Amino acid sequence: MSDYTVTTTSQLDVEDMKLIAGGKFLMGSEKFYPEEKPVREVTVSGFYIDKFTVTNEEYRKFVDETGYVTVAERPLNPKDYPGALPELLVPGALVFRKTNGPVDLTNYFNWWEWRPGTCWKHPAGPGTTLEGKEQHPVVHVAYEDAETYAKWVGKELPTEAEWEFASRGGLDGKSFTWGDDDEQLTDPKANTWQGEFPHQNLLIDKYEGTAPVGSFAPNGFGLHDIAGNVWEWTSDWYVPTLDESANKVKTCCTTNIDPRVVLPDKSYDPCQPLVKVPRKVIKGGSHLCAPNYCLRYRPAARQPQMIDTGMSHLGLRCIVRKNESQ
Repeated sequence: MSDYTVTTTSQLDVEDMKLIAGGKFLMGSEKFYPEEKPVREVTVSGFYIDKFTVTNEEYRKFVDETGYVTVAERPLNPKDYPGALPELLVPGALVFRKTNGPVDLTNYFNWWEWRPGTCWKHPAGPGTTLEGKEQHPVVHVAYEDAETYAKWVGKELPTEAEWEFASRGGLDGKSFTWGDDDEQLTDPKANTWQGEFPHQNLLIDKYEGTAPVGSFAPNGFGLHDIAGNVWEWTSDWYVPTLDESANKVKTCCTTNIDPRVVLPDKSYDPCQPLVKVPRKVIKGGSHLCAPNYCLRYRPAARQPQMIDTGMSHLGLRCIVRKNESQ
């Protein structure tokens, strides 16, 4: 990671952040996907968290002042991608492509397309710009891009537990950030996909693609877009389940107090044994989440993401831990 002048915690302006006092909550869910199990009581310490995901305008300021070049703008190393076609080993990123009709939902290449020249400032490929999207969440940021930005502003990325506690907004044990009922087809509370993914978007929430940050009401802690719009990076390495076996890759012998997964050993994709790229946990779901494919615009939902890959539905928000900001 490159070194840049960073903002010290004493210089931080927390006006656009919310103080989360910390406390106990029920992390996980038994109702939806297996990787969310088991439900366990977790305690997190206090921290500040951004009210909004990082915007294009904010990320541009970072790039302008540092000259930082994102992962999507750099050439790929063929050794990291054995068997990949040479024409794909060029700077670029994956972009969502809406289909003309129903497709096999087990093959994500039916709706994801590699487009050379795609990056945070050209989000849909060469020739596309951020004009009119200054207040939309930045996308196509790989983990290094997110972590470097966070460090530059004197912040960090949240752990999975911190993120989930904040996302619940005090509604402990509820399925969604607003309660137990999925109201996206009647009274949308977030930017998600309504209809049959990936070909039919009913646009009940009025947005196709990302929405400007703050377009929907905040959760109980005052956080906007904590469900839907874009997935958000966390600092935890992905493990398939957060039961006691996860202790092997944690910092201590408990999974209950400020837990975090600090080793990548268990994070590699077993379905791609030749690709040795570790994965981090992302949270919150995105504008592409639909009940027929990815009902993950929920606090307990979690998904692995290779650290070298940014996508058109993946962004970030930052935190400052309370004892570090005072």
